[in-house]
Amino acid sequence: MSGADAADVLDVLVVGSGPTGLTLAGELALAGVRVAVLDRLDTPNEHSKALGLQPRTVEVLAMRGLLDRVLERSLTQVPDAHFAGLPAVMTYQGWGSRHPYGVIIPQDRVEGIMERALLEDHGIAVRRSHELVDLEQDDEGVTAVVSTPDGQRRMRARYLVGCDGGRSAVRKRLGVAFPGTRTNFAGVVADVTLLRSPEAVTARPRSIRDLLGSDTAQQNGMTWPLVPLQNGLFRVVWGIYGQPDGDQSEEGAAVTEEEVRASVRMRYGDTVEIDEVRWLSRFTDSAYQAERYRVGRVLLAGDAAHVHLPAAGQGLNLGVQDAVNLGWKLAAEVNGWAPEGLLDSYHAERHPVGERVVENTRAQAVLTNPAEEYDGLRSIFVQLLGMPEVNRFLAGMVSGLDIRYPLGSGSACPLLGARMPDLDLELPEGPGRVGDLLRAGRGLLLLGTGGARLAEQALPWKDRVDVVAARELPDCPVDAALVRPDGYVCWTDAGDDVPLTDALGTWFGRP
Repeated sequence: MSGADAADVLDVLVVGSGPTGLTLAGELALAGVRVAVLDRLDTPNEHSKALGLQPRTVEVLAMRGLLDRVLERSLTQVPDAHFAGLPAVMTYQGWGSRHPYGVIIPQDRVEGIMERALLEDHGIAVRRSHELVDLEQDDEGVTAVVSTPDGQRRMRARYLVGCDGGRSAVRKRLGVAFPGTRTNFAGVVADVTLLRSPEAVTARPRSIRDLLGSDTAQQNGMTWPLVPLQNGLFRVVWGIYGQPDGDQSEEGAAVTEEEVRASVRMRYGDTVEIDEVRWLSRFTDSAYQAERYRVGRVLLAGDAAHVHLPAAGQGLNLGVQDAVNLGWKLAAEVNGWAPEGLLDSYHAERHPVGERVVENTRAQAVLTNPAEEYDGLRSIFVQLLGMPEVNRFLAGMVSGLDIRYPLGSGSACPLLGARMPDLDLELPEGPGRVGDLLRAGRGLLLLGTGGARLAEQALPWKDRVDVVAARELPDCPVDAALVRPDGYVCWTDAGDDVPLTDALGTWFGRP
C-alpha cells in the first residue's frame, strides 16, 4: 500500500503520547481497532507540566476504570476551583457529579498510568524515537513518513490523528489555519529542588487557595506559591506582563534558571533557596485554535487543535475529552458501522467546546494582569462570583460538567446532549452504577421500570449497544436513556418525538 512496510499497515496512527494521544489509543483499542502510538521523544515525559484534573475528566477516568490508580498517585484533591486567581473560589457542587473535586497530580504521573494501562490491558507499547516527517493521504488511507532509530520508514494506516502538541507537525503538514491572538505576557513554569524552606512551603495543598495564595500581584508581574510535587520537587509558576510573545515562534525566548530563581526571591525573599532547576518552560496567554479538526482521513486533537493560557487547569482536560469524543466515532468508522456524518460530528461538537475554553482563558488573562486599570474589573468579578448562579455557571464551564451537545431539536429534556449522571442502580444481579456499565466503551440503553418495554427494539444493535434494565432511575427525569460510549445522552423517552430505533440508527448505524 503506497510503499508502506507491510507490518505497519494499521487502522489508526496516533502521533503523540501525551494524555490526549494515550486516551485516544485506549479508546480505540477498547473497540478492537489496530492502533499504534508514535512519539518523537526517546523516553517518557518526566516533568510535571499540567498539574490538575477537572471533575469531568475525573468522571471519564472513573468510567474507564482508571480513577483508583490516579487517586493513588495524586498529591491531593481539592473541592473548589478558581477563575483568574481571584479571591473568590468556585464550588463544583450542584452539578450532580459523584466526583465534585479536582485532582492535583503531575502530568507525568497521569501519562505513566495511561501508558501502563495501554500496554497491560491492550498490549500496545508507545513507539518512541518515532518522529513524523511527512504525510500524504488518499481515498483509502494515510501514508506517514516517520524517522525511527532504524532509519526512515513509511507507515500506512486508514486514519491518522495528530495529538502532537501546540507546534503540531501533523497540523502544519495539513496546512490547517491556526488563527488566534498574540500577547505581551510571558510566564515560566519549572520543577525545582530546594536547599531550605519554611514548613509552610512544604505543606500539602488542601484547597485552591493553598495553590494560589492571596497576594500574587507584584508590580507588573506575579508569582504563585511553591507547590510540593514528588521526590523533593516543587512547582514554580511566575509571569510578567509587557514581554514579547515567544510561544509560537520556532525559536521562542529561552527560559533561564536565573529567571526561576528570581521569581522565587520575588515572593519569598531569602527564606527559600533553590538547589537545582530540573525542568523549565515558558508559556504565554496567546490563544490559537485550528479552523478544522478534520481534513479527510487526518484529524487533530488536544493541543494540536487548540492552545491557550493554562488558566484554571483546562488544557489537559480539554484534550482528554477530545479523545473520548473522537475515539468511539473513529472506531465505528474503522469497524464499518458508523452512520453518515458520525465522524464529522467530532469537529461539530468539540470545536465549539475548544472555542469556549479559548474565550474564557482570554478573559482570565485580562483579569490576571495586575495593572491598576483592571482593578475595577477584578472587583466586579469577585462580586459576581459571590452570586450562586454566576459561581455555578463559571464552575461548570471550567470543569467541563456543563457541556451539552446539541443532540436534539429543541427538546426541553435536560439530559439530552448532557453527560449521563453516574446513578446508583438496583440491577437484577445486584447494586450497580451507570459508570461501570460504560466501562467497555459501548453504547448503553438504560431502562427504568417504565421503559422496559423498549428493550426489544434495541436487540438488532446488541453487537454495539448494551441494554440494561434497572428497578428505577433515581433522581432522573426519564424512564429510558440512550447513552453514547463517551457518556453523553443521545435519546430519552422524555425528549423529542424521535423513535428509539431512529436514534439508534443515527448514532449506531444500521443494525
